[in-house]
Amino acid sequence: MSRVVVVTGGSAGIGRATVRDFARAGADVAILARGPERLENAAREVEAAGGRALAIPVDVADGEAVEAAAERVENELGPIDIWVNNAFAGIFSPFMEMSWEEYERVTAVTYFGQVHGTRAALKRMVPRDRGTVVLVGSALAYRGIPLQSAYCGAKHALQGFLDSIRPELEYRGSKVQVTMVQLPAVNTPQFDWARAHIANKPRPVGKIYQPEVAARAIRFAADAGRKEVWVGSTTAQAIVGDKVASPLVDHYLAETGVDGQSGEEPLDADRRDNLFSAPPGDPGAHGRFDDKAVGSSWQMALNRHRNGVIGGAGLAAVGLLLARWRGKA
Repeated sequence: MSRVVVVTGGSAGIGRATVRDFARAGADVAILARGPERLENAAREVEAAGGRALAIPVDVADGEAVEAAAERVENELGPIDIWVNNAFAGIFSPFMEMSWEEYERVTAVTYFGQVHGTRAALKRMVPRDRGTVVLVGSALAYRGIPLQSAYCGAKHALQGFLDSIRPELEYRGSKVQVTMVQLPAVNTPQFDWARAHIANKPRPVGKIYQPEVAARAIRFAADAGRKEVWVGSTTAQAIVGDKVASPLVDHYLAETGVDGQSGEEPLDADRRDNLFSAPPGDPGAHGRFDDKAVGSSWQMALNRHRNGVIGGAGLAAVGLLLARWRGKA
């Protein structure tokens, strides 16, 4: 029997790639997003892969709408096995140049959108004692950067949310899993859609990965039973670097973090952003950085084979110690 998967923000970018990945794996997929054209196209891709699709127009900042969407999914596709909280909104702007309305909107979508999705999923999963909720995070959930204070704040908040609800589920002996995927910079349309109060077009910083890398990691996390899955070497570097030398990272970002997120081309005069409404068209999963993005992650490969890697490293360490001991004997 096919698994039923819900993907919020599933009509573009990482969400669109995740919808395709689960569909190829034989799942029935419900896509929750705004833009109706993109929703319908994503649904057709699921059906072309042989699965059942359900496209539901919804703004995840509206908790009642998310709850209604979850009820519709269960009525039309069946019990939800996996819920992926992917939808987000962003803005590239110095903190003091953002309006409160903009800041609150980013928080409502990026943080409360995932809270709403988790609540709707757990309401149905906990009584059945099965299911997985995937929170989609970022290296920026650990290490904030300039120009993205609203987004970074929301992702940091999700870390606290995860830390709180996991022991609650464990306390009650629940088999329901909640996990978080921490992603690197990804080549998606967000850099053309995110609102920007900077002179030039926004661009990602660090190594850029294709959305399919993120999608494979999300599907892996749904079955891995781990608290977190880090994706990409740059994610590991950002998280560990902040833990080890956070003040030094502050100085580094002060020198590079602002200019590093600004491209060479000026913003288009007629630029349409997706902060409060969905722009027209369907760019799919990829953004404009295909020539720079990579399609695989050696760090994610290590993640998949963690036990073997740890075991191999342990055996190597033992062998080295024995060799040294024999040399002294």
